[in-house]
Amino acid sequence: MRTIALEEHFATPAFLSGPGHAMAEQARAAGGGRIIDMLGDLGEGRIAAMDQAGIDVQVLSLTAPGVEQMPPHDAVLLARDTNDHLAAAVDRHPDRFAAFATVATAAPDKAAEELERVVREHGFKGVLINGHTQGRYLDDEFFWPILERAEALGVPIYLHPTPPPRQVIKASYVGNYPGEVADILATSAWGWHIETATHVLRIVLSGAFDRYPGLQFVVGHMGEGLSFMMPRFEQIMSHVVKLERPLGAYFSDNLHYTFAAFNWTPTFLNLLLQVGADRILFATDHPYGSMENARSFLDRLPVSRSDSERIAHGNAERLLGF
Repeated sequence: MRTIALEEHFATPAFLSGPGHAMAEQARAAGGGRIIDMLGDLGEGRIAAMDQAGIDVQVLSLTAPGVEQMPPHDAVLLARDTNDHLAAAVDRHPDRFAAFATVATAAPDKAAEELERVVREHGFKGVLINGHTQGRYLDDEFFWPILERAEALGVPIYLHPTPPPRQVIKASYVGNYPGEVADILATSAWGWHIETATHVLRIVLSGAFDRYPGLQFVVGHMGEGLSFMMPRFEQIMSHVVKLERPLGAYFSDNLHYTFAAFNWTPTFLNLLLQVGADRILFATDHPYGSMENARSFLDRLPVSRSDSERIAHGNAERLLGF
C-alpha cells in the first residue's frame, strides 16, 4: 500500500544558526543531537529510513519555529533560501520527496509572491505556517493575501503548532511546579495543540472560508483535539455567529487532518466518526515521531481496505495533486 506522509520535517544550516538555534541547542543538551542530524538529512540516509519503515513519499516542511517570529526582511530572505534548498532536494529525489513552502508571514504580500513562485517554478504542494506571527493570528485580514493566493493556486495551508505567546504561557501554564514542567505543558504535552485548535476556530469564525470558499487547511496530531469539541462548538456558537454555512460544514469542507505521531486508536476513531475517512491523511512527524510506529498504526486501523487506501495515499493525491 502506497504511503504519502504530510508532516515530515527538515532544517537547513542557515535555519539552525538563526531562528532554530535555541531549539537545536536545547535538543543537543538533552541528548537529541541525532534529531538535528536527521533534520538536516535530505538524502540517502532519510530515504533508507523511509524504505525501512515503508514510507513511499515525504512531503517536507521546515521544522518549527520556522520564520514566523522573525523580522519581515530577515524572514523573506530565509524563506527564499529555505525553499531553494528544499527544491534542490526534491529535484534530486522527485519520486520520494515533495515540498511545503516556507513563507514570511510577517510580510504577507511577499509571502504570497513566494508561495506562487515555488508552486509554479518548483511544483510545491502547499505551504506550512507555524501558528501565530508574533502574537497575530490568521483570522487577522492582514494575513489574508496568503490565504487568497493559496486558494487561487489550489494548494493547502498546513497549520502547524508553535508555542503560545509569552504572555499566554505566563498566565496559563506557569504554575506550582518547576519551570521545565511548565515549558512542556505549554508546548508538546498540551499548549501548542490547544493553541493550534483555537487558531483554527478563529479562522472559521472570522469568515475567512466564506471569503475564500475553496481554501483548504490541514491540521496535524489527529486534529489537535478539534474533533472531540466539534459538536459542542457548533451547538453553542451557531447561536451567536452568522456565517454562510453551518459551522460543522467548515470542518468537513475546508479542513483536513493528519496523524502526525498521534498513533492511538480511540483518538483516531473519534476523528473518523466526526469527519469521515475522506478528510484524514497519513503523517509520521519525522524525526520527532517514529516512521515505523506510524506505518504500523496505519496498517492496524480498524477501517475497510478502501478507507485505509484513502488515508494512506488517496486523500493526499487528491488534495495535493500527485
